Amino acid sequence: MWRTVHAVLRTPGTPLLLRRSMSTSALLAQKSATLTVTPKTGLADELLDIKVEGLGPRERVTLRASAVSYRGRLFRSLAHYEADGRGGLDLARDRALGGDFTGVEPMGLLWSLTPVGSEDPCFSQMPRGVMKTPLKVEVTVHHAPQQQAVPLGPALASAQVQRWFSSPELSRARLQAGRLRGVFLLPPGDGPFPGLIDMFGDGGLNESRASLLACRGFATLALPFFGYEDLPPIMKDLNLDYFEEAAKFVQSHPKVKGPHIGVIGSGKGAELAFSMASFLPNIAAVVSINGCVSNTATTLTCGRSILPGLPFNLDKISAMDSGVYDVKEALEDPLDPAYRESRIPLEKASAHFLFIVGEDDRHWKSSVYADIAVKHLTEHGKTNFALLSYPNAGHRIDPPYSPFFSVYLDPVLGVPILGGGQLKAHAVAQIESWKKILEFLHLHLG
Repeated sequence: MWRTVHAVLRTPGTPLLLRRSMSTSALLAQKSATLTVTPKTGLADELLDIKVEGLGPRERVTLRASAVSYRGRLFRSLAHYEADGRGGLDLARDRALGGDFTGVEPMGLLWSLTPVGSEDPCFSQMPRGVMKTPLKVEVTVHHAPQQQAVPLGPALASAQVQRWFSSPELSRARLQAGRLRGVFLLPPGDGPFPGLIDMFGDGGLNESRASLLACRGFATLALPFFGYEDLPPIMKDLNLDYFEEAAKFVQSHPKVKGPHIGVIGSGKGAELAFSMASFLPNIAAVVSINGCVSNTATTLTCGRSILPGLPFNLDKISAMDSGVYDVKEALEDPLDPAYRESRIPLEKASAHFLFIVGEDDRHWKSSVYADIAVKHLTEHGKTNFALLSYPNAGHRIDPPYSPFFSVYLDPVLGVPILGGGQLKAHAVAQIESWKKILEFLHLHLG
């Protein structure tokens, strides 16, 4: 727009009054644009309503979102749009014409956030969600650049929102008695609430999913098992006693609707959820996100049973020029008779299973493992399972609208590895699977 105005102002013979009128109109058009993003404060899994008013009819604009990770790293996304005949724009209605995504994507600016620059890809994660710190996102609207390489001009309008992974109404208690470590999150009210245990496989304490689940009505224990407080700094041989103690803690809590509880896990966490359901009583529902059907990496002692760790073959790891490693082929075959003792006896479980799979998982062969599990359960006359398989989704399927990253630090190998997935397909998997997870848990836990 400004280029057009300047060209007119420089055109000989243009009456001064007309030039002033056009210049003033351009300024008014710039100042009259308004951007609204609602709700301004909400949970991280909630939809945003993003609208722009006061643009010129059919005006081309660019919307950009910016956020800063807990490590201080800048994330951005952008998309190009055309206003309607009245100068309005509604992301729930209007198609993105280009940028980081295309089509009608009301939350595209959120799920397409990616880190700016070429820093260490292992630290591209967004905040995991702590009680006192929301993810702050700024959305701005700009005149669309004439060429792709041209930087965006000043913002015509802006709006800020806060995306919380928790709620001040939740009760949060750190566990420090006995061997248990973690955080127990309770919804507001007297309950009783369905009980859950939430585990990840990458070490440390991750509260983000657990706190969102608590906001959705589940009494949830975020359970770390290494890399937190006085737990072992790296993943070593494990004993199911620790996880049994966690289950008993949740089951016996006065605000939990016991004795049946659920377990949700990602990666190694999913694998441990399988073992809990197979060896412990009163596990009624298990959500596995890209888990393996065998115990991997380290030995797991389950009472009198010992499951050796299915090993990784380091010779099958390939290094990329970027310094990132591809480990998909490294884990040995769970069906190899040599590793039969590592298999988790899922047929012993009375729990209902929800298998969630990213078909482009580069961490390991999640699709293969889910198919093995389904076949194994079917052969034992079981029908207590459902499988959700998402094309072109990667390993880290997090709650919806979480920014996508295809590389992360492996806690066992200690190197950056490929997680796999494609941006939009991975976003679809996160959005759709979250709805199914909540439905599944409510169905089987009450």
